[in-house]
Amino acid sequence: MTLIGHDILNIGTRKWDHEQRAQPNFLMGRGMDGSVISLPAHRPESFDVPPVANPAEFCKTNFASTCGGGDEDQAVKFAKGTTTLAFKFNEGIIVSVDSRSTMGAYIGSGTVKKVIEINPFLLGTMAGGAADCMYWERNLGMQCRLFELRNKKRISVAAASKLLANTMNSYRGYGLSMGTMVTGWDETGPQLYYVDNDATRLHGNLFSVGSGSTYAYGILDTFWRPDLTVEEAIELGKRAIYHATHRDAMSGGLNNLYHVTKDGWRKVHSLDVNELHYQFQEEKEKGMAM
Repeated sequence: MTLIGHDILNIGTRKWDHEQRAQPNFLMGRGMDGSVISLPAHRPESFDVPPVANPAEFCKTNFASTCGGGDEDQAVKFAKGTTTLAFKFNEGIIVSVDSRSTMGAYIGSGTVKKVIEINPFLLGTMAGGAADCMYWERNLGMQCRLFELRNKKRISVAAASKLLANTMNSYRGYGLSMGTMVTGWDETGPQLYYVDNDATRLHGNLFSVGSGSTYAYGILDTFWRPDLTVEEAIELGKRAIYHATHRDAMSGGLNNLYHVTKDGWRKVHSLDVNELHYQFQEEKEKGMAM
């Protein structure tokens, strides 16, 4: 079994050089067809990838996302769904998500925490494979903490998103499934980035990711403006997630909403979207009666 290390911050350090000198560079192994192949040596802080000559091609052939590229008759197909969104405004950043975890029509959980608290000033969101997002964003939290210890200052949102994008670039084609947003407040003010498993990294004012994102974008594009008050921004984040969960079967559960300011993030609420349905339905009926 070949193993790939993930502590990229060690590369070039004395620890890294010592580890490389202390162990052989390659081990001999056998591929799935029985042929002899050379594999990278074992490292203790690493994790498993397929024991074949080309792990990336193996993953592409045997695993697929039904939301992704073409169907090549893969043995395992992932059917994902979620709705996450974040937007900047003059008073900070709003991050709003649902909490439903699905595999196609099967609802695995209704209480998934899709906002990952990287540090007191940084938040990440989960869309795609839950395990991939959770593992790599926790890994990003470790890298951000190491940056703080080495440089005696807090990492910027741009640098944090770049670390995640670099990691994704290292594993491009290995079957990872991630569509995340990295957001927070640093020396330059509120910042928002989108990063996915292809190492795409985008800087913007407004993003929505997931199967319900088209419905969320409809609300955001209609009502978003930079001069929203905090109350209006919270209402917009809540309303966009509600409409997505109402129309998208793979989104639902709770609406978890965070507000990020110069003092860090705070969790505003965790509301059942079923209760929001009756709240907004009452507003609609009142509006039609006027």
